[in-house]
Amino acid sequence: MKKLLIIMLLPLAARGQTLRQCQDAAGQNYPLIRQYDLIRQTTQITVSNISRAWWPQISASAQASLQSDVTDWPQQMKALYEQMGIAMQGLRRDQYRIGIDVSQTLYDGGAVRLRQEIARRQGDVDEADTEVTLYQVRRRVNEMYFALLLLDEQIRLNADLRQLLSGNEGKLASMHRQGTAAESDYLSVKAERLKIEQQGADLQAQRRMLCTLLSTFCGIQVTAPQKPSVAGGGTPGLRPELKAVGARLRLADAQERSLRASLRPRLSLFAQGYYGYPGLNLFRDMTRHEWTLNGIVGARLAWNIGALYTIKNDRAKIQMQRDMAQNSRDVFLFNNNLQQVQQDENIARYRRLMEGDEEIIALRSAVRKAAESKLAHGIIDVNDLLKEINAESSAQVEHTIHEIQMLKEICDLKFTQNNDISQ
Repeated sequence: MKKLLIIMLLPLAARGQTLRQCQDAAGQNYPLIRQYDLIRQTTQITVSNISRAWWPQISASAQASLQSDVTDWPQQMKALYEQMGIAMQGLRRDQYRIGIDVSQTLYDGGAVRLRQEIARRQGDVDEADTEVTLYQVRRRVNEMYFALLLLDEQIRLNADLRQLLSGNEGKLASMHRQGTAAESDYLSVKAERLKIEQQGADLQAQRRMLCTLLSTFCGIQVTAPQKPSVAGGGTPGLRPELKAVGARLRLADAQERSLRASLRPRLSLFAQGYYGYPGLNLFRDMTRHEWTLNGIVGARLAWNIGALYTIKNDRAKIQMQRDMAQNSRDVFLFNNNLQQVQQDENIARYRRLMEGDEEIIALRSAVRKAAESKLAHGIIDVNDLLKEINAESSAQVEHTIHEIQMLKEICDLKFTQNNDISQ
């Protein structure tokens, strides 16, 4: 599956990777995904083992015993038989038997069927818990993906700033050669450009590190993340945590039905056979100490009345399991709703900040261009120009940060709502 996913995503590498592709790839690459097959196989084996309760149950045994007393003839009868020439030896105190018992269930009150259902429901619970853990993988992908997007934007702004400083550095170099600008002005701009280049190199190193982390986590090569589309609200889905609660409630229902089945009688056929001494004919074995074959067949009706002793407490335990599951659902919904309110407010706040950022950038750009003109005419010094250039750059960085944070909040809201991201 992992190799197939990588092959499918190879053509997309040339035009970049989307958040949805990274999330899907990470879900398939995460080692816990293999637990689904292990849970299914375990459930199948458990259900198969339980179904074999309908097979004939066979047990073999061997026994040797020495008894303190045995069945014997009364002394008067022994004396009478001896007068008739018959020696009545009585049973020996050492006794032996080798036997086989066979039992076939005819009716079990639905116990086997309900045990199978409990095993399946337990498998559903285990799968739901695994899905909850895997769902959190999407959040981890979001964190790395948007951190990478922010670095890309910072690198782009760093390149723009470096280009702007290079242009001013060239102008000052020309003015210095013409004697209209001091060398210190030219050197100040050059030093600022070198500092920005150093920051750019550091940003590139951070990007390479983060690309390696995200690629390793997703199992695909992530080189060019794309900004996710936030168009369309989509349809919220059921969170895995709520599915897990539903699975636990269904397990509790199956356990309660199994309790009721434990109160019903069991009907079975049985057969017992053994070779040993004494046999079933005690009178004969009192006269002859020989091993014989013996057998019994019949039907058995069993009713475990002792189950009534604990049925009330067992039902109370199952009800507490239901209450705990429902309480965890209520807590999750409460926290989830709070988180959605917070994320909605954050999205609105970032939108307002971005609107202000755009106006600030336009004003800072106009001031910076005016400062360049003033410097050319000798009205201000180079430090004033650098101050305006850095102010414009800071405004652009703030706008970019707010934009990426807004996109991340929107995707986090989709995560909270279990709403698929289109790309």
